[in-house]
Formats: sequence, structure tokens, C-alpha cells
Amino acid sequence: MKSDPARLSVEKYRARMRRAGFRLVQLWVPDTRAPRFAAECRRQSKLAARHPHETEILAEIESLQDDDGWTA
Repeated sequence: MKSDPARLSVEKYRARMRRAGFRLVQLWVPDTRAPRFAAECRRQSKLAARHPHETEILAEIESLQDDDGWTA
């Protein structure tokens, strides 16, 4: 089998990341380009907005956020 330069580059990158203590993880996530993605986001947002404890839940999430280093 002939060595492909792109494949060798990827292998070297992965080896370097492993040495640095990282592990490769692959995830399946929703395709944001799918035709129904935006509609599903709207549907779920509307459901969440109607939840009787929405305000309290959002306040709790905001109180737990750690944005150190993310603001300009």
C-alpha cells in the first residue's frame, strides 16, 4: 500500500495529540444543514418557553456559568 501524504499527516497529528494526553472521540450530532433542523429548533424552543419554571431554570443556568476569559 502506497503512503498517502495526507494520511501520514493525520497519523502524525493524532500521535502528537495522544502524547499530549488527548484521546480521539467521535460523536454523531444533528446536521445543522438538514432541511428540518431549524424547524425542530423552533419547536423545541417554543416548548421550553412554555415550561412553567422557564424563568427559574434560566436564572439557575446563568448563575452557574463561568465566563472567565471569554469576555473582551
